[in-house]
Parts: sequence; structure tokens; C-alpha cells
Amino acid sequence: MHEVSIAESLLDVAVDNCRQSGHTRINSIQVLIGKASGVMPEALLFAFDSMKEDTIARDATLDIVEVPLRGHCNVCGKDFEVEDRYVLACPNCGGLQYTVSSGRELTIAEMEVE
Repeated sequence: MHEVSIAESLLDVAVDNCRQSGHTRINSIQVLIGKASGVMPEALLFAFDSMKEDTIARDATLDIVEVPLRGHCNVCGKDFEVEDRYVLACPNCGGLQYTVSSGRELTIAEMEVE
């Protein structure tokens, strides 16, 4: 369950940035997680809630925004979006030459601090 180490890293980054900015409390953290990132949102939320207790984020909520898997097909020239966590071929033409443009993110988008 690599979500535990991801939650630990998210907390470390958030707490460090908060303290460097002179703030003493984190109220919420919004995280963008791509569908193809391999991160299970529920497991990340559980790990975050378990680890935040002894930090300045102890009362913080973790808002997870799932980013869809999107790409561009180099065969048909069309953009696409899929609901799956992976793409093996262009859903429009079946082409195997495509570029993934989003869906692999794991980013802190914003924080609410005091």
C-alpha cells in the first residue's frame, strides 16, 4: 500500500510549506490525482487521516480531485478521454500511437492555512 508513503510525503510538503510561510495551521489540502497515477483515493484518504493527528494538519480535510485520463491520437489526430485507469489504444480509431496528456498527476493544488 504505497498510499501510506504518499500521504506521508503530502503531509511533509504541506507542513514544510505552511511553516516556511509563517502559518501555524492547515485547514484543508486539495490534491489532484490522475486516474492513471496508480493511487487509490480511498486508501490515500485513510492513510492521510491516520497520519495527520500529531501535525499542524490534525484538523485538515483532504479534498481529492480525480483527473481523467486524456490523450491525443497521432493516427487519427483526435483528442480522447477514457474512464479507465489505462489506455491501450485510441478509443476513436484503435490506433496505437498516442500521447497521454493528463491522468498521471499527483499534485497539491491548493491549501487553506491560518
